[in-house]
Amino acid sequence: MAVNINTVYQTVLFILNKEQRGYVTPAEFNSLAAQVQDEIFQSYFPDGNQVNRFNQNNSQNDTEFFNIFKNISYKLTPFVEEVAFTQVAAGSNEFIYSLYDTNGLLNKTVYNIGDVISTYSGNSNIDSTTQLVTKSDYNKITRSKLTAPTKKNPIVYIKPPSSSSTTTTGPVLKIDPSPDSVLVNVLFKPTTPFWRFNTSTNNSYIYSSVDSVDFELETSEQSDIIMRILKYCGVIINNPTIIQAAAQDVQETSINEKS
Repeated sequence: MAVNINTVYQTVLFILNKEQRGYVTPAEFNSLAAQVQDEIFQSYFPDGNQVNRFNQNNSQNDTEFFNIFKNISYKLTPFVEEVAFTQVAAGSNEFIYSLYDTNGLLNKTVYNIGDVISTYSGNSNIDSTTQLVTKSDYNKITRSKLTAPTKKNPIVYIKPPSSSSTTTTGPVLKIDPSPDSVLVNVLFKPTTPFWRFNTSTNNSYIYSSVDSVDFELETSEQSDIIMRILKYCGVIINNPTIIQAAAQDVQETSINEKS
């Protein structure tokens, strides 16, 4: 489940206004919301690596609901999807993820590429897990008769996004040998949260649930989101006490989760 952006905003305003510490506008809040969501999302990867090292040393709890590594992995689940990449042209060995859907709307942003499954049609379909290599290795492997990839053992490297006057794409996969279709396990970045509003007759802000975008992070992150936003609010309204209190709470929460 997502974290309701209005709940976060109203809580932040309540804490700030409780002691008349200042006010954060919707525009300021939206900027902070985007920053904080990205910070928390990015923190999953070093945290996961650290906990995984503990697991290898058998120093972490492994019960069903108290496995920290599994819990971090669970937080990433909403952002993982299997996506069909589109062949650039008939016979081409390049496959793309389009930044825009068929209606011209912006698709999600790819953060990382996981397993690539290449399908080869013919007398019998072959679904092959495709080995990810560097561009340099790709060139060496494909040029050698001894190491040339096959339909059962294809290789792929990821080209950077490209753009032109006619098309804009996300990651481009170059696969050898060229498959008939490609299915990719993709980790997407969270959609940017946004608190939208309508203006009343007295120019006050009225929350619009229809037009707003909630945080896509798991509900357990709500407290961390609020405290991190408050930390930045202290910078905006120039109140060191808010910065110190919020930063300390964030640090204590992080230490407790990893210990």
